[in-house]
Amino acid sequence: MPKKVKRTGDEDEEEESVPRKQMREELPEALSVLNFDSPSSFFESLISPIKVETFFKEFWEQKPLLIQRDDPSLAKYYQSLFSLSDLKRLCKKGLYYGRDVNVCRSVGGKKKVLNKAGRAHFLQLRKDFDQKRATIQFHQPQRYKDELWRIQEKLECYFGSLVGSNVYMTPAGSQGLPPHYDDVEVFILQLEGTKHWRLYSPTVPLAHEYSVESEDRIGTPTHDFLLKPGDLLYFPRGTIHQAEAPSGLAYSIHLTISTYQNNSWGDCLLDSISGLVFDIAKEDVTLRSGMPRRMLLNVETPADVTRKLSGFLRTLADQLEGREELLSSDMKKDFVKHRLPPFFQGNGTETVDPGKKLPRLDNIIRLQFKDHIVLTVGPDKNPSDEAQQKMVYVYHSLKNVRQMHMIGEEEESEIFGLRFPLSHVDALKQIWCGLPIRVKDLKLDTDEEKENLALSLWTESLIQVL
Repeated sequence: MPKKVKRTGDEDEEEESVPRKQMREELPEALSVLNFDSPSSFFESLISPIKVETFFKEFWEQKPLLIQRDDPSLAKYYQSLFSLSDLKRLCKKGLYYGRDVNVCRSVGGKKKVLNKAGRAHFLQLRKDFDQKRATIQFHQPQRYKDELWRIQEKLECYFGSLVGSNVYMTPAGSQGLPPHYDDVEVFILQLEGTKHWRLYSPTVPLAHEYSVESEDRIGTPTHDFLLKPGDLLYFPRGTIHQAEAPSGLAYSIHLTISTYQNNSWGDCLLDSISGLVFDIAKEDVTLRSGMPRRMLLNVETPADVTRKLSGFLRTLADQLEGREELLSSDMKKDFVKHRLPPFFQGNGTETVDPGKKLPRLDNIIRLQFKDHIVLTVGPDKNPSDEAQQKMVYVYHSLKNVRQMHMIGEEEESEIFGLRFPLSHVDALKQIWCGLPIRVKDLKLDTDEEKENLALSLWTESLIQVL
């Protein structure tokens, strides 16, 4: 829970400490101009009129894309996503500097942070905004704005990767951040006012980290344009960029949606190779043989050791090809653990109801919320003997806490799911294909195992009984 912060007497009227309850701020269905029927249809509508095939062939991870639109309904919809009045309302619920908001300005090519300590009050934020010409950066607004939850949940399903966002509120004639590049794929939605953007060629293509770049290194812009409400801008990670609100207008508000952080082939190799080595070492005695004496004391790696390691890597590559078993994956677990829960309409307190009909042998069942569930394998966390056995794990995000999404929680968050013996993997794959299947047709040895598997998944609301 947030700490209580005493008022000094000159802040706006706000409550001392308010529980962080889920807030509802529904948009009328008619106002949405995006297609939420499926993750694919949503992304298609988001980048319209650009075709999805064109986007991934010509732009994704390659070069920026600017989509300028003259659509009043889309501009109105974008404006509804976040505003200064939303910030004022949320300040009354308890926002804190650093975690929820940053106040900053680009001065001489450097980022100057103007954060206070503790709780953020709207009058102080507005004072810094108006008098110091500072940008207010609001972190992860999908925690509070339902339509952004709805948007980002669809994108997490579409990309299979975490999707975060920030809102930038910048006064006229000011710039919040110096030229820099990010380690994420970026989609910019202009909500209010206009923003002058300049993009530059990457010094580190598809960068794996954030970095500020000095003006003397970035050269001349490859793109120079104004973004207006309803426009969308995409650029790959590593693209150097800076943006300022032009003089003469009240202010600019834009939304940055980002994804694909630590989601490269290199990350995949780092994630999967340890489990692969563990598996193959049980079958290959050469991988279990000891290293040369005193090898760890060497300053340089001897040539014969390098050749030996190269040979082991070739063996791993040969073993990996044609392998049908599930690979253990911490990336899967991390994704489903930290992602948004499914979007639910209503009063904000809903949980998924599995239904009253329990699955029996003669019942037909079907997987639901497939995009919110992952299968992976791993060692038994509670082995009954010294030999560590593998289990198959079913993790899901149905019970994830929306208010904790992408804020770097202080305490380790809980992951929800089930574990089964490795012998259940074929039956789980049958269910995971998404087609209806009769419980008695599951590939398990006994009827009891079939019913227990179906019942376990049903209790977590992962299957429907048809």
